[in-house]
Amino acid sequence: MLILEDVIYLYDGLHMHFNFQIKQNERVAILGPSGAGKSTLLSLISGFLTADKGLIFLNNQNHTSTTIDKRPISILFQENNLFSHLTIEQNIGLGLNSSLKLTPSQKISQVEIAKKMGIENYLQRLPAQLSGGQRQRAALARCFLRSQPILLLDEPFSSLDPALRHEILQLLDEICTERQITLLMVSHNLADAARIAKRTLLIVEGKIYYDGSTHDLLTGNTPEASVLGIHPIF
Repeated sequence: MLILEDVIYLYDGLHMHFNFQIKQNERVAILGPSGAGKSTLLSLISGFLTADKGLIFLNNQNHTSTTIDKRPISILFQENNLFSHLTIEQNIGLGLNSSLKLTPSQKISQVEIAKKMGIENYLQRLPAQLSGGQRQRAALARCFLRSQPILLLDEPFSSLDPALRHEILQLLDEICTERQITLLMVSHNLADAARIAKRTLLIVEGKIYYDGSTHDLLTGNTPEASVLGIHPIF
């Protein structure tokens, strides 16, 4: 479960205010214009930024002042942040231990998630030797290996072609269902939002402008859809 209670953050003249609750295993898309505060919201939840006011509860515990490494969260940004000098195996292993000294059981888990993501044959390669889709699979594998109950995605698939995005979103859906992971995904791609989440938070100028059905928003069945340039067809 994820709860934000009157979280306020001031940045560059923008007064951001977030107040919502997300259930365990729920998947929520975060949409909105550029500069609306979508990535800032994820940074507040993950601990990269500290709220000026309000409370943040993650997995039924107050994590308002908790450091990044202590929060029950995995996060993947638009840049997948794989280390270029480390093999894919080592990059994935960082999800368990920054020293890369893994136990035998951890190594088994590492191989299992690589197989699940379809990259088991590339573990000894460097990131530069993989395609963009394969690198994103590796970055996601590292997130899943951490076995955290909450996963935050900040447009990680925006640079991939539609076929690859569809394939990775399907994998994401399967693993989140299997592990009962709570997912928040920032996206500019409306089709991706519709595919992964029944619920959408629409953020405008640092505030929740809409919180409801993704389908209703993307079909123009709610007036807030006009923010996205969507209008109902009569």
